[in-house]
Amino acid sequence: MAESSFTTALKYKVFDLILLLLLSDLAFGKIRYSIREEMEPGAFVGNVAEDLGLNVRRLSGRQFRLASADKRQYLKVNIETGALFTKERIDREKLCGQMSVCVLPFEIVVEQPLEMFRGEVEIVDINDNAPSFLESTILSQMAESITTGSRFPLESALDPDVGMNTVMTYSLSPNAHFSLQMETSEDGAKIVDLLLEKPLDRERQSSFQLVLTATDGGTPPRSGTARILITVLDSNDNAPVFDLKVYKVDLVENSPRGTLVATVHATDADEGSNAEVTYTFGNRVSQSVQELFSLDPRTGEIRIQGAIDYEEDDTYSLELQALDNGSPVISGHCKVVIRVIDVNDNAPEILLTSVVSMVPESAPVGTVTALISIIDRDSGTNGQVHCKVPMNVPFKLQISSSTHYKLITTAPLDREATPGYNVSILAWDSGRPPSSSNKTVQISVLDENDNAPMFERRTYTVYVTENNFLGTSIFTVTASDPDLDQNSNVFYSSKETFRDSPVATYLKVNSMNGTIYAQRSFDYEQLKSFQVQVQARDAGVPPLSSSATINVIILDQNDNAPIIVSPSAQSGSEAEVIVPQSASQGYLVTKIIATDADSGQNARLFYQAVKATVPSLFSVGLNTGEIRTTRAILEHDASTQSLVIMVRDNGQPTLSSTLTIVLLLFGNITERSSDQSNLVRETEQHSQLNLYLIITLGSTSFLFLVIIIFLFGIKCKQDRRFPQDNSTICCCKPEDSIDGFSQRPEPKASTNYCGQTLPVSDTYHYTVCLSPESSKSDFLFLKPCNPTLPQGYR
Repeated sequence: MAESSFTTALKYKVFDLILLLLLSDLAFGKIRYSIREEMEPGAFVGNVAEDLGLNVRRLSGRQFRLASADKRQYLKVNIETGALFTKERIDREKLCGQMSVCVLPFEIVVEQPLEMFRGEVEIVDINDNAPSFLESTILSQMAESITTGSRFPLESALDPDVGMNTVMTYSLSPNAHFSLQMETSEDGAKIVDLLLEKPLDRERQSSFQLVLTATDGGTPPRSGTARILITVLDSNDNAPVFDLKVYKVDLVENSPRGTLVATVHATDADEGSNAEVTYTFGNRVSQSVQELFSLDPRTGEIRIQGAIDYEEDDTYSLELQALDNGSPVISGHCKVVIRVIDVNDNAPEILLTSVVSMVPESAPVGTVTALISIIDRDSGTNGQVHCKVPMNVPFKLQISSSTHYKLITTAPLDREATPGYNVSILAWDSGRPPSSSNKTVQISVLDENDNAPMFERRTYTVYVTENNFLGTSIFTVTASDPDLDQNSNVFYSSKETFRDSPVATYLKVNSMNGTIYAQRSFDYEQLKSFQVQVQARDAGVPPLSSSATINVIILDQNDNAPIIVSPSAQSGSEAEVIVPQSASQGYLVTKIIATDADSGQNARLFYQAVKATVPSLFSVGLNTGEIRTTRAILEHDASTQSLVIMVRDNGQPTLSSTLTIVLLLFGNITERSSDQSNLVRETEQHSQLNLYLIITLGSTSFLFLVIIIFLFGIKCKQDRRFPQDNSTICCCKPEDSIDGFSQRPEPKASTNYCGQTLPVSDTYHYTVCLSPESSKSDFLFLKPCNPTLPQGYR
């Protein structure tokens, strides 16, 4: 009783929340603050509540909170006062790198009604880093023959700060031979070259020691220095010259390692070893760039050796130098500008800002159930995002800004039809090919218990192989109940009886999971099929239930060996057959007739001779069992021949039976009149026996046909009682043959099964095989004929 009251109270509370969300307009504002980097944790940023015009006293009740798409939180908010503070020390260089503007976005969410406000905090750079050189000492060698005006690139100083706080100027210690020449690169960085203004004379001064100073534009300014040691050399007076001063290359991001980017080439006007050129990276190429690209020192080929990502850097500028093999070494310089082409390698990211997971079915159309943000790291059209939800759910996405959406209902919710929804949100960009991602929002609908358990089907067909073990699991039925809690707990049981015995003696149903176990070992020859009813009942008060029909069909196993019916053994396992010595080649001696209690392939029989007195005298038909002479009987052939016949079926494993036939070869019939009369009497006895056998089999076949027609009539009546089963049974009567045995009727009737027309096979019929010796000694061999039925009719 207490649980029911709690559920009712929870339902009304959620309903009130959804109604308030509907009646209140969602407001999306945007505020901006600015703070300096490296401020102490807990530094005050601003009062969000006051700036947004929120009632400070209601912040806690409206679940005032801070939401951010970043995994790492740099800000925190006081839910009592609405003040925004720094959560930790913020290093602008680590957060934004060399970006000119560093912005930290945040979102404020309040409920009752549901509102979301977007804001951002600009992190202002301070001059907290001094310029520095990678090498404190720069070594250089110059030939005394080098001309004035020659320029030598110097290593640029690094300053993590941006704007005016980065490197702004360079200066050189006073000297009479060298000065500095500065340029500004495409990305705004200062590039400095050492310029020779006065010719060198190695005999007067063989080396120079200079100090290079880099100064930033901060207040107060910071600086860093490096020593330049120049050695003046003699001889080699021509520097290598590149084909181009600037090589420009386009490179697709995510290109595989080993891809050729460009090939640079330089020539030296000198001869011999002084003209041999080696390519290297210049001093200005950072270590990180050298990890992305490799340069072959001999061929000048630039290849990829790292991961190229457009989102990390869209342009690379490589300073290369060509060194000759002279003494002193003279170098030439060029620049390779690599522009990275963006590919659509980032799928949109779907972020759930707020979700209402339980919605009453009486919620009005337009109820807001979730606030969603979707972003894509790619640029241009690759970063343009589209989104949608499936058409078969009563929800849609309503855009509130370029990257923010609301998930609202579009139709009344019906708990009896759908207890809950997994709303899949699909987002894709405009790239070629487009990249996509999806996220599922689970929404439950509240309702009462008014549904009975339902099986997946009303009728199940289960196939069980005979000779199964007692307690074997043969099938599992499943019934589902869309209700919740104990009302959805389903218990299974069986009902009714079969052959005046409780169903429990045949099958047992696990009440918890619906697994059906065999309670006996079935025998196909005794029981081919039966039917039981399984009931599913829930735990509600009062309980509701439904039932399903289980049709159990027993499948045959090859567990019966063939039985040889004819010729019959006269003594033990031997049978005697008389053969005239005048028999010619192809003479029909006798025919083996055998039966198998199994069905299908398990009852398909094959005949073969496994042992014979004279193997070349007789042959056995593999499928017919006919024993014929393979040649004429000669005088020197023994009058008594032994032939061991094996009859095997086509089952797995194969079962077989054997029969030894003693063949008596007689010469002149007149000389053996007494024997002939005995043979005639014996043959007449066999013919009379076969006549009885034919009558018995004919009566059995007729009775079997009547039973089949009767069972089909009962089945048709049952199908009219259950019109939901989509099956049609047609009872057909094959045309009568001209006589009972000698002819096979043509199959003219047909059966409609599941929309297909299939031929109806003939019933069993027999073929008469007559001995050629005498009409008095005719021996009837009955061959059952059961043409192969289409699959599903066996």
